[in-house]
Amino acid sequence: MAAVNETVASGLATYYEFVAAQLHKWVDPLSSEQFWRNPYPYGNSVGHLVLHLTGNLNYYVGARVAETGYVRDRDREFTDKHPPSKEEALRRFDSTIALVVSTIQKQKAEDWGKAYTADREPEAADRFQIFLRCAGHAYHHVGQIVYLSRELART
Repeated sequence: MAAVNETVASGLATYYEFVAAQLHKWVDPLSSEQFWRNPYPYGNSVGHLVLHLTGNLNYYVGARVAETGYVRDRDREFTDKHPPSKEEALRRFDSTIALVVSTIQKQKAEDWGKAYTADREPEAADRFQIFLRCAGHAYHHVGQIVYLSRELART
């Protein structure tokens, strides 16, 4: 069972690091203005998506698994009128990815199946499911960031 636990933990940790690297590939070249500008009258800016991913992971993994005490304000992730600088938003995101990876690495074989509950997450019944669902959610938004970054580069 130890080998399976190591395989799961290693695979998930590596995937979260991949997601972060992909996000940086598309976000780092953006100016601060581009980071916060939404090229459309709908949807979100790249910056607000980064805030959303940071809040999402801090809540679902940080608060609910690692017990960090993080309190989420989901609406503010999309509407903050005084957001942090691009550099600070990315620093917080990177710190959150490090927290997620560290939390994954601390899981024992018996931890993956532990019961899990959280607001706005009725589908994840155990820890493995929340790590998997959050990974998919993060990469979904990285896809949006890729699209927005390409649009911002054209304007």
